[in-house]
Amino acid sequence: MTVSPDPSDRTDVIVGVLTEAFADLMAADPAAFRTKFRKMAADPFAFYRGSACLFYADMATAEDRWCDERTSRVWIHGDLHAENFGTYMDADGRIVFDVNDFDEAYLGHVSWDLRRFAASFALMSWGKAFSDEVISDLLTGYLNAWLDQVEAFGRSDADRDFALTVHNTRGAVQELIRRTATRTRLGLLDRMTVVERHERRFADSPRNRRLEDAERDEVLAALARYEATLPPRPWRREVAYDVKDLVGTGGFGIGSAGLPAYNVLLEGYDEALENDVVLSLKQGNVPAPSRIVDDSQIRQYFEHEGHRTAVSRRALQSHASQFLGYTDVRGTGFVVAELSPYELDLDWEDLTEPADIRPVLEQLGQATAKLHCVGDADSDHTLVPFQTEDAIATMLDGRRQEFVDDLVGFAHSYARRTQEDFRLFVDAFRAGAIPGISSSG
Repeated sequence: MTVSPDPSDRTDVIVGVLTEAFADLMAADPAAFRTKFRKMAADPFAFYRGSACLFYADMATAEDRWCDERTSRVWIHGDLHAENFGTYMDADGRIVFDVNDFDEAYLGHVSWDLRRFAASFALMSWGKAFSDEVISDLLTGYLNAWLDQVEAFGRSDADRDFALTVHNTRGAVQELIRRTATRTRLGLLDRMTVVERHERRFADSPRNRRLEDAERDEVLAALARYEATLPPRPWRREVAYDVKDLVGTGGFGIGSAGLPAYNVLLEGYDEALENDVVLSLKQGNVPAPSRIVDDSQIRQYFEHEGHRTAVSRRALQSHASQFLGYTDVRGTGFVVAELSPYELDLDWEDLTEPADIRPVLEQLGQATAKLHCVGDADSDHTLVPFQTEDAIATMLDGRRQEFVDDLVGFAHSYARRTQEDFRLFVDAFRAGAIPGISSSG
């Protein structure tokens, strides 16, 4: 993939795609999007993270040699970049290293996830001054680990039981899992709440807002509907769903600008204040891959974007948290999940040497393979009625090295395009050329 020969044409594409994707949210909260765009203007990687819609607009017109009837209909993460990996506590109480952030999850080409990750890693690696040869070598390790794990799943029926835990990881990944295990629910509560007259409530902060009675009643009704979407009992630990406090808050991260959200404080596993639980209700967004996947069966499967996000996460994680569910507020879909103390993102800042990064990438490859292979005929939905690992093996048909070389080459070329797109985006933003969003506010 090469950079557009005419920068003005490419600028029009960038502005047009961003405007079309975010028009409604920009109109609802232009200040939030001004902040989002300022964060995207920090560097090419930040721009890439916040512009998944542009990536898929490019994929819509790009040739994909690794796509057939089945591998074009795999459950994908949708925004698989280098910073979307980390830990969580699964429904069985294990601290697992896995892919996270499923806001963009949908069905599409399995290669899209791999291309998006590979280009993101190339961008990140330039920031570490790695040579093209080193980047290629590291990405080759990632892709081979993905292929090896997919093949392993083809020889076993235990793909839904596979997990990266403290017992089968190494290096920075294992250290992250160990560090996660030292965290406590009380620590999270102390950061978010205060105790007054022996009762816990959310702390007052500029980010939180107290709700008027009518809005509070709507959210409480939505919470009651959410309970009906939870997995069947018995759960690992039973929780009372008595609401102690409720606040409105903002969206989370670069990708969630303008999305309304609420935090709910619940009576926890018992009456001890240290066991209270915090839930997040966040409005679902339109996933970027859905903008180029023209399949009415997929669209009609989901009640709304909150439902899609929850179902996707259950499919792709296989042992998702017992709190994961969905609801609606005034007819708009929301995903509901616990704000867990046992979620930590992989931190790349101190990973500065290829020798330390190589085993990390191999484990990311394994996690990516698990992601793709658990959301298939073995899961509790009907959208992927085949074994993904078998579909990938048929698609490759002995072309493993060709596949690896193609995706590594794509990583370099698309990363270069993103660097140029970043410059064009910043120039357009500074010039006030993005409709509805001024660079000054």
